[in-house]
Amino acid sequence: MEFEFTGEIWHWRGPSPYHFLTVPDERSAEIHAVAASITYGWGMVPVRVRLGDTNWKTSLFPKDGGYMLPVKDAVRRAEAVELGAVVSVQVTVLGL
Repeated sequence: MEFEFTGEIWHWRGPSPYHFLTVPDERSAEIHAVAASITYGWGMVPVRVRLGDTNWKTSLFPKDGGYMLPVKDAVRRAEAVELGAVVSVQVTVLGL
């Protein structure tokens, strides 16, 4: 499964601070429909992501029936992306 979406970078101020994009509801529903066959631990879904010229592997985090995409600090620096920036990403769900 491959898809693209645009979202705003936001900051999770939990015990382990991260920056995220929220996966749109429609895409989250599609991912949820196949997640049981590819998920590992806590409902995490492995993905490959591209933002600008930067590619990386990560996992979508489940939250409130949807998914969040973590955006590493190294990726944000490489692409000059700050908190609140609106960006487009290409996502490939792995293991399908």
